[in-house]
Amino acid sequence: MADPTQQIVNKAWSFAHVLRDDGLSYMAYTEQITFLLFLKMAHERTQPPWSEPPMVPPELGWESLLSRSGEELETHYRHVLAELGRKPGMLGEIFKKARQEIQNPSTLKRLIVELIDPVRWLSMEADVKGDIYEGLLARSAQESPKGAGQYFTPRELIKAIVDVMRPGPGDTVCDPACGTGGFLLSAIDYVSQHHGRDLDPDQKRHLREGFVHGWELVPATARLCIMNLYLHGINADPCPVRSGQDSLAADPGERFSMVLTNPPFGRRSSIQIVNEEGDLESEEHAYERQDFWTATKNKQLNFLQHVKTLLKVNGRCAIVVPDNVLFEGGAGETVRRNLLQQFDVHTLLRLPTGLFYAQGVKANVLFFEARPAREEPWTEKLWVYDLRTNLHFTLKTNPLKRSDLDEFVACYRPENRLAREATWSEASPDGRWRAFSWEETARRDKLNLDLFWLKDASLEDADNLADPDILAAEIVADLQTALEAFGRIQEELERAPGQ
Repeated sequence: MADPTQQIVNKAWSFAHVLRDDGLSYMAYTEQITFLLFLKMAHERTQPPWSEPPMVPPELGWESLLSRSGEELETHYRHVLAELGRKPGMLGEIFKKARQEIQNPSTLKRLIVELIDPVRWLSMEADVKGDIYEGLLARSAQESPKGAGQYFTPRELIKAIVDVMRPGPGDTVCDPACGTGGFLLSAIDYVSQHHGRDLDPDQKRHLREGFVHGWELVPATARLCIMNLYLHGINADPCPVRSGQDSLAADPGERFSMVLTNPPFGRRSSIQIVNEEGDLESEEHAYERQDFWTATKNKQLNFLQHVKTLLKVNGRCAIVVPDNVLFEGGAGETVRRNLLQQFDVHTLLRLPTGLFYAQGVKANVLFFEARPAREEPWTEKLWVYDLRTNLHFTLKTNPLKRSDLDEFVACYRPENRLAREATWSEASPDGRWRAFSWEETARRDKLNLDLFWLKDASLEDADNLADPDILAAEIVADLQTALEAFGRIQEELERAPGQ
């Protein structure tokens, strides 16, 4: 039997087919659903056990939609969106430039009465609105040859990362590519669960108004993030999420005690401008920033350089990066060398394939801390946990579970990193956790951090091969990486003097 969240995703998908026949795209439909979901959940917060003052004026709230039908409902809903878009603070940001795109009043009524009203959304453990959004994207990816093009971080991975990072009530948490807000929401939940009863009034105010900060280039995605934060009790003015802003464009001048992020996996970087309609308008010039160690068109290397700028001294970071960041030469080597020398890069988590909507993506999580300047390298020991070799996950049949990361969290020793103990040794060659000294990493060609030691069982026994679709996806990913590398070599040769 499907879990409640999956049942709702299935139900939402059935409505998507109806609206597609009316000419509404999947993304436009998803956005319309989120407007209605927000109004319903805002209404639920006024009911027991929350009994909070209304976030939305009652004349514009959920019950005002329930009491209408036909053209009156359509006209009123259009009025609701317009009026809420004029409100100050986060509420106005949520409904900024919101448009009513469901043209059939009877379909709008069915969405309200059949899909959304019967469910008690706030009583569900999961972030259901985000799950519906991601579920619809996954379905869209299956129906489109090009897929959804999104790399949402699995919730279970986010939980494990936040569990080892342990944000506290005094932290300022930043995500410069926040998407729907998964990392920010998980950090808020962690503080609420572990410190909620002990928070003083100033800490509660900080959690509400100054704890999280984010940037998101795509306005529709930023809207989902702001909705999520608002429904989790975050109410800051100005809005803590900058919508439609390319976070790589400039140093924001702000510094944070913690950065948690999974930047987009596109390889090439450029200045991106979002127009008033929310569309990307131009992609012309590579980034040139004085705070960067090197200029490069590799977006991931630029995000890594951006993140190091965002950290306060002793600030902590967890960032998801693709494999090329670990071994790419040229700018990649420059960034890695500076990062390992100027920061304490203490942990690397090698992720398995099958975690993202895009097939075959090979990614890792880098954990590091900012340190004051000194001559000696700060990275004295890099601990690596291999969650990839001989492990295979899929979104459908074998999704990653939080329990799959239990050993990593235990090995990480978030309570005392100095007490770490390796599970690998010559006597225990299957151990997934081992350390590499600065001397060992510095001797590697181009400071390559693509570190692995476990034997791949599939190379020794064909019975251990992964499923054909997984193998095919990994081969495609490897070929794409190779082609991109050859493309960069060609560009450099064409720019070389005398060519």
